[in-house]
Amino acid sequence: MRTEKEQLEYLKNFVTDERNHLFDRLLQERTDYVTVVLEDLYQSHNQSAVMRTADCMGLQHIHIIENRNCYDVSSTVSQGAREWLTLHRYRGEQNNTPAAIRQLREAGYRIIATTPHTQDVLIDDLDLQKGKMAFFFGTELTGLSETVINEADEFVKVPMYGFTESLNVSVCAALIMYSVVQRLKTSAINWHLDEAERVRVALQWYKHSIKSSKQILERFEEKEEIGL
Repeated sequence: MRTEKEQLEYLKNFVTDERNHLFDRLLQERTDYVTVVLEDLYQSHNQSAVMRTADCMGLQHIHIIENRNCYDVSSTVSQGAREWLTLHRYRGEQNNTPAAIRQLREAGYRIIATTPHTQDVLIDDLDLQKGKMAFFFGTELTGLSETVINEADEFVKVPMYGFTESLNVSVCAALIMYSVVQRLKTSAINWHLDEAERVRVALQWYKHSIKSSKQILERFEEKEEIGL
């Protein structure tokens, strides 16, 4: 069986040099130090807007919790960004939030609730040095669930100076991602993807870019089986 690294190197032969250089450059900017978790959003345009912003900010992983509201995979609005992101979906149970929190904690993430709280801090004051961060955003009407509030390690908020009491969830997510990513890039923190993750992500991108990638890789496997 060919390794992911071998598959990646082989697929590079089927795109232009310009495409290869673009992927190399964008991989250098990709991060899994920060991730976004969308808990039960029901408006597909908000989900799509968050995904587009995540891609633009260099975030690779997006987590989607589907308790009452299902993620619309057919939405054409998010397809452009979705193909370049790694999506993690939590569904099948009445409450899928605990499973998402457990998986993120096992991966070393802090659970950060984006909601006003007695212990909250402004996003610009959040300590980035303490480790990887998973920012949870709740449904448009009721916000984050009690499960997230009770399990959160930290709470953050975006400062507001007007009469309006809250921001649209996609706007709030964009402001938080921008603040955190800009601070990360000027810090000494190693926020880049490790080599193994970089290979996995690149392979995903090449498969998406090459229409016949499945058939190409099947033939590549056949060559190994006959010793070529």
